[in-house]
Amino acid sequence: MAVIYRDADANLGLLTDKRIAVLGYGNLGRPMALNLRDSAFPVLIGNPDDSYAVHAYRDGFEVVSIAEATERSNMILVLVPDELAPQVYLIEIAPRLKPGDTLVFASGYNITFGFIEPPPFVDVVLVSPQTVGEAVRDGYVAGSGFPSFVSVAQDASGQAWPRVLAIAKALGALHRGAIEMTFQQETELDLFCQQALMPAIHSVLQTAIDVLNREGFPPEAIFSSLYLSGELGYIISKWAESGILPSMGMHSLTHQYGTLSRIERFKEVKLTRQMETILDSIRYGNFAQEWAAEFADGYPRLEALRRRLSNMPFWQYEREVLDEMHRSDDENA
Repeated sequence: MAVIYRDADANLGLLTDKRIAVLGYGNLGRPMALNLRDSAFPVLIGNPDDSYAVHAYRDGFEVVSIAEATERSNMILVLVPDELAPQVYLIEIAPRLKPGDTLVFASGYNITFGFIEPPPFVDVVLVSPQTVGEAVRDGYVAGSGFPSFVSVAQDASGQAWPRVLAIAKALGALHRGAIEMTFQQETELDLFCQQALMPAIHSVLQTAIDVLNREGFPPEAIFSSLYLSGELGYIISKWAESGILPSMGMHSLTHQYGTLSRIERFKEVKLTRQMETILDSIRYGNFAQEWAAEFADGYPRLEALRRRLSNMPFWQYEREVLDEMHRSDDENA
């Protein structure tokens, strides 16, 4: 079984002499900075002079360049996007690192694939929320925390584990328990969910919509029944809360029998092999190289994929159903 760390395992006192910087005030940077400040730790924001910097100013933070924030801090949260981080690190962060500094990553991606190679005199640690940035903030405010992984890739100080647990506690990441993982495990698992699980879900939904549409069901009923009603999201939230099998009890016996008696029909050898192939591509760095080339070229394939997806009738039907549902909500308000 994995090691799970909780609030009692961490000592916030280890952060009292630390100068904390959050580099990047985007999807994850903002909630993490707010959580740290609400835990009574001053935070310096490092960000380019853009709309994110304006947002940080309005939130009451001191905002400087990434280079200056690195220079002035010794606990440095690197929260810029994965594809941008290597260049930002090389130019603005690496020349200003000092012995005793701690680099805190929220993703193991760039360390795992060697795009960032920290010097031997700094600690390199990981606090990886297993949720979106908004939920990182909401969980902290609610006092419930959020699921996360923690790791140490390099322990130059001999204090890397106490330090990562302290910063994780200040972020709210230990309240629900943080699972110990390696940087590589976190990276592979995260990419696998993005590239195997999510595409499979999208494919199943699109197939179901196509079948039902051909059989003459109204688009409004199809989309509402499959996911727009919120029932699917509610069911999955109960999985997270109680587990899949215990949550079956909230359904009718008809539902339970229909689901359990048909599961085996969807177990395909082809699906298993596809997922194994995806994991191999991730593990051996093929995807990382592909994504690096895509970023270097200005995201041409990503934009083409987005255009192709947006032109599918599927999304037009969805948009029309959503507009109709929102119209109904406005009329009833």
